Amino acid sequence: MKMIVAVIKPSRLDAVLEAVTEAGASGLTVTEVRGYGRQRGKTEVYRGAEYEVKLLPKVKLEIAVPSDIANAVVEAVARTANTGKIGDGKVFVLDLEQALRIRTGDKDAAAIAG
Repeated sequence: MKMIVAVIKPSRLDAVLEAVTEAGASGLTVTEVRGYGRQRGKTEVYRGAEYEVKLLPKVKLEIAVPSDIANAVVEAVARTANTGKIGDGKVFVLDLEQALRIRTGDKDAAAIAG
């Protein structure tokens, strides 16, 4: 099993959700986060005053999937989150050691299946 963690632009969320579902992911967790990478924030003007926004709004997706569809899910995220501009985000793939569905006691692959 793999845990895919993706940090993307909020504007791309709906397209990414649709794409990862088509790729075979049965569920995911979405968190609104703030951060920066190479972009290092941006400068904005409000009522004539210029100010710097250091932490930009992003969306963090956490997707637990069986190992055999992990590459397809990563490709789906990368393809649909890409705008070609700085700040598109990152995707991290981690080994998932164990999973447990609390209600039924299902473990591992059964716990993350739809």
